Amino acid sequence: MSSGFDWLEVESLDLEAQGIAHRSTGEGAGKVVFIEGALPGERVQVSVSRKKNNWEQGQVSAIARESAQRVRPGCPHFGLHAGACGGCKMQHLHPAAQVAVKQRVLEDNLWHLAKVKPEQVLRPLEGPAWGYRWRARLSVRFVAKKGVVLVGFHERKSRYVADMTVCPVLPPAVSALLPALRTLIGGMDQRDRLPQIELAAGDSVVALVLRHLEPLTPADAQRLRDFAAAHGVQWWLQPKGPDTVHLLDDGGPVLAYGLPEFGITMPFKPTDFTQVNPHINRVLVERAVRLLAAQPRDHVIDWFCGLGNFTLPLATRAAQVLGIEGSETLVQRARDNAAANGLAAKTRFEARNLFEITPDDLRALGAVQRWLIDPPREGAFALAKAVADLHAAGGFALPQRIVYVSCNPATLARDAGLLVHQGGYRASLAGVVNMFPHTAHTESIAVFDRA
Repeated sequence: MSSGFDWLEVESLDLEAQGIAHRSTGEGAGKVVFIEGALPGERVQVSVSRKKNNWEQGQVSAIARESAQRVRPGCPHFGLHAGACGGCKMQHLHPAAQVAVKQRVLEDNLWHLAKVKPEQVLRPLEGPAWGYRWRARLSVRFVAKKGVVLVGFHERKSRYVADMTVCPVLPPAVSALLPALRTLIGGMDQRDRLPQIELAAGDSVVALVLRHLEPLTPADAQRLRDFAAAHGVQWWLQPKGPDTVHLLDDGGPVLAYGLPEFGITMPFKPTDFTQVNPHINRVLVERAVRLLAAQPRDHVIDWFCGLGNFTLPLATRAAQVLGIEGSETLVQRARDNAAANGLAAKTRFEARNLFEITPDDLRALGAVQRWLIDPPREGAFALAKAVADLHAAGGFALPQRIVYVSCNPATLARDAGLLVHQGGYRASLAGVVNMFPHTAHTESIAVFDRA
């Protein structure tokens, strides 16, 4: 590792929450420097770890002028030191400033990647900065040389598991379980064959999914039962892939979350995709439904519908909602959730390859008034391209309004470019959703109306 002794002015943050500066003097004048731990407005020195022709990367080594937005991290395991947890990247930045950074990331992506500028920027959706993470995948490692078990996230830029005793972004009751989980695993017969514990918290129960590479011994199964009884959790077992997940013992409360504004309860399995942050999810669903503005006579399509997180609330407002997902198994689960909430008559679900949607597919589905799109990080390119092709061909009534919920500002920008420049839409609204405080992850929502 080499050191750079120039004082650098930090200009902004990148998508990985690294400070961005430029060298102003010497051989490297003009070179971009990415600085872990630095914040915009700060004057810093950098310990450089990587050098390329056009850029350098390193860690802040000294600060001559601190940002007014710099705060003391809320977790003892956060930092740049060896062994620091890599689960969070922005705890040193005030939560309100984190949201401002994400808003800029969204706007910059839309403009620089797609030349799209929303007519109105929505107020960010924010919620609790701590205790919000109701979904997490914790690695487990038995360190034989030290005779200890580690349970937590990986270290920063490392395959090793951080030595964690608390995690303030997890629900407090779950964070408090970390030392007990270490002790539990350390006392099990199969402690070196248990690589992962997945957390899934519902409104009334905390589920822990234990990944085990060998069948559990009867003694280990009893240890899990004793732990569940002592700490009020529910154990699920995963011997192989996600489809093998099952309860250790039948009975007990059902894992579910509620959308109380719509009178909906959503049962789910602990390995299903559900939003990490239930507080923000409730507000996000309400905002998406309100922005879509479906009327009682309207027909709606919910693309990438999952278990029905948006489909079912929309069905309480519209005449009919079609939910489309890529998996027949997931589609059946969504049907079951609709039936359980008394919405089977107002919903329909289909399984399709959403990454190969064509204009003919859209014609076959028929004209509807409104769409909701909530894709994975890959975005919805095929869908946006099909819209652009239909607009160019003419003769088909595309939806009057599209609400697009995104977990990747880059793919949102790509798809927005197609919708706006080739699909006949205008970008009416866009804003960020702070689903993952203290991380660089940028969730967002955008609205497109027929031009």
